[in-house]
Amino acid sequence: MAAARDQLLDAIRALMAAHSPPLHALVVPSEDAHQSEYVSEQDKRREFISGFTGSAGLALITMKEALLWTDGRYFLQATQQLSNHWKLMRMGEDPPVEAWIADNLEDEAVIGINPWCISVDSAQRYEHAFSKKHQTLFQLSSDLVDEVWKDRPPVEPRPVIVHPVEFAGRSVSEKIKELREKLVHEKASAIIITALDEVAWLYNIRGSDVDYSPVVHSYAIVTLHNAFFYVDKRKVTVEVQKYMSGNGIDIREYETVQSDASLLATGKLKSSVDGENDINDNEVGSLKIWIDSGSCCLALYSKLSPDQVLALQSPIALPKAVKNSTELDGLRKAHIRDGAAVVQYLAWLDNQMQENYGASGYFSEIKGAHKKENIKGTKLTEVSVSDKLEGFRSTKEHFRGLSFPTISSVGPNAAVIHYKPEASTCSEMDADKIYLCDSGAQYLDGTTDITRTVHFGKPSEHEKSCYTAVLKGHIALDIAVFPNGTTGHSLDILSRAPLWREGLDYRHGTGHGIGSYLNVHEGPHLISFRPSARNVPLQASMTVTDEPGYYEDGSFGIRLENVLICKEANAKFNFGEKGYLSFEHITWAPYQAKLIDTKLLTPVEIEWVNTYHSDCRNILEPYLNEQEKEWLRNATEPIAVSS
Repeated sequence: MAAARDQLLDAIRALMAAHSPPLHALVVPSEDAHQSEYVSEQDKRREFISGFTGSAGLALITMKEALLWTDGRYFLQATQQLSNHWKLMRMGEDPPVEAWIADNLEDEAVIGINPWCISVDSAQRYEHAFSKKHQTLFQLSSDLVDEVWKDRPPVEPRPVIVHPVEFAGRSVSEKIKELREKLVHEKASAIIITALDEVAWLYNIRGSDVDYSPVVHSYAIVTLHNAFFYVDKRKVTVEVQKYMSGNGIDIREYETVQSDASLLATGKLKSSVDGENDINDNEVGSLKIWIDSGSCCLALYSKLSPDQVLALQSPIALPKAVKNSTELDGLRKAHIRDGAAVVQYLAWLDNQMQENYGASGYFSEIKGAHKKENIKGTKLTEVSVSDKLEGFRSTKEHFRGLSFPTISSVGPNAAVIHYKPEASTCSEMDADKIYLCDSGAQYLDGTTDITRTVHFGKPSEHEKSCYTAVLKGHIALDIAVFPNGTTGHSLDILSRAPLWREGLDYRHGTGHGIGSYLNVHEGPHLISFRPSARNVPLQASMTVTDEPGYYEDGSFGIRLENVLICKEANAKFNFGEKGYLSFEHITWAPYQAKLIDTKLLTPVEIEWVNTYHSDCRNILEPYLNEQEKEWLRNATEPIAVSS
């Protein structure tokens, strides 16, 4: 396969040389036409050309070199997957792609890009960097990767589904009315919505066009009087047609969004639903069209006049992130059912590791006489056990699938932060090594994401101290109280400080928002050291994960993750009349006591673990059989300081 990919590079370079004008470089992003993090199979161009399967990254192909940029979650994975014809560029350590191009390519070099797969923000950043050497970012009329991708998966028309108000909590008419009020406030006449989860949230629809994310490949344009939904009409059932027309939404073919953007720019976009034109000819010059330059692609932006563009964060991002009471209630319920599935899985896996590998098990630290070989012949692998976890989840009410590929990882694989096991190459379970499982599911009433790290043999003292440092950071964020206006950038240090004290750290953010039966990674807020975490303060009713970790390449990885709801804090005082916020955890599954070095915990932290475990037991027991209840009782026994 590596040799075949090297031939692909030759084929791409031949197309670059033959292009008019000839291209000196080709940028191949990870994103699709909606700037999605997770994309459908036919949009995995960067993965196809490079062999790197991580969700984040960018490839650059020049006539002599091939480079791949990715972030700290994927450094180790990229070194394992890239052939020697590729050079890994580490984001945050190496120059960004636009700086590398400006420094390394000649004056007046032409850099090709598919304008559908790059955001306005990125394109403008590139153009600014290229200007010092008069280099050009050239919009390609066809994607060169598609031309060499002979067996590119076809588009499958999967149906659009109406998401009921009983789960959404707010009607489409309410959401559109609120959106139009924001347009008026900003003196805008229309908005082009390109992010898939924003279209899904606004119109209360879901789909299955992208694995793990219940979204539909679609766009929306909303004006002061009309609303449009751009989608492959083969996906639209009679029910959906009726639903859309009943809400005054005009359904158009997916590809017509580009021509309709041009019509919108000239004030000529009309709806077949109510036919009212939003703009008269005298108003065209003062027309403002709202786009989110972080998610709107260059192709659509190019249809607008720059002076009529209002480039601001999408007005849908915050209302989607700040959950309504129905969504919060659904998320709590979904996480209880999900927690029960995780406990069923851990109890099953504990039993299997003892039976098949002679492991001392979840509770005992006695180093057994077991060997690495299987003693009963039932081979357990990272994939086979994660399939069992999916099986437990699939029995739960409102289950609709996983929310991302399960990170089921043993020993050294757990140090690959976003490891994705494959059945043909994954590792067998090993009682002498740490096992990290980061998983989640999509339920009609909420999206889940949970990580637990366990050991079925005798963990080393080093592994225990590292696990305990991660747990301390996990607790520190959970119990934080902070004033309104605080961003995730300010909170990130709380989870890192216990690790820093030991000279440890991790290369990923500490928390991301989570959708309500939508994307498992949801903005606009996050808890991270990255500068973008400074942009949006946390607010009551936002969700965010709490997931510090520690990873030793070639040895082990540790991560602990809960989903939190941000809420108003019951603080004694209210300095500055700001109001104070705190967190409520809604994830339920035990922490492994034998991995905790209680000597390193404070009394407050010990009390936190014991209270959490008591709540966990009381909340989950009704969903478990007698054997599972007994296992959970043992797993949630109070811990005490070691003598």
